Amino acid sequence: MIGDLFSLRGRTAVVTGASSGLGARFATVLAAAGATVFAAARRADRLEKLASGDSRIHPVPCDVSREEDRARLVETVLATTGRFDVLVNNAGVAGAPRAADESPGDFAGVLAVNLVAPFHLARLMAETEHPGTGRSVVNVASILALVSAAPLGGAGYAASKAGLVGLTRELAGQWGGAGVRVNALAPGWFRSEMTEGLFEDAGSGRWIERNTMLRRAGEERELDGALLFLASDASSYCTGQVLVVDGGWTAR
Repeated sequence: MIGDLFSLRGRTAVVTGASSGLGARFATVLAAAGATVFAAARRADRLEKLASGDSRIHPVPCDVSREEDRARLVETVLATTGRFDVLVNNAGVAGAPRAADESPGDFAGVLAVNLVAPFHLARLMAETEHPGTGRSVVNVASILALVSAAPLGGAGYAASKAGLVGLTRELAGQWGGAGVRVNALAPGWFRSEMTEGLFEDAGSGRWIERNTMLRRAGEERELDGALLFLASDASSYCTGQVLVVDGGWTAR
């Protein structure tokens, strides 16, 4: 059945940065597809609220910038379900928009969350025993990994997302033989906690509309299909790829 291609019944998924915005949406979408979802983020109260609406979502307070928290997250997943099928590396921080305002320490801090943490979690996933093939890593990148959006964006953020795309390709090459697919999802301009200030500014909002082929920002639901495609068997022959969902921004 065609519908079964996108099913995640019987699978275990981890979504980082799941306390708000796209991460919370991703967790609910994977759960609706049948997965047992471990929603990880620092804000425990928001995770509890998210999980209260769906018994398939399990909240795990976690600071992905801390190596010990990442290890504990994976230990919790395996102790609960005994398997780890899908990883959505969504947690991210923006950093300063202007390079002149971003110190080397700030730059390194952005990379720690946006690039080092996804690498470590993916490696922990790949090292786990698994009853078969079909594991999928979805790295949430950005169109800023592909093009500049100056004066918006940020040096640390753009570098981290570009690095995530490179990491995606390299891990896909190294782990393909073990049945671990690694792909990246690159959203364009979507409303979230990180972009709230951008959309509150009328000038920035109009700028996005003018430069997007569909003349509007994206809605959260418009990432659902792309996420499910990459997470499920619908993309069983797809690895090392970047799926851009941006309303035509990068096609200009």
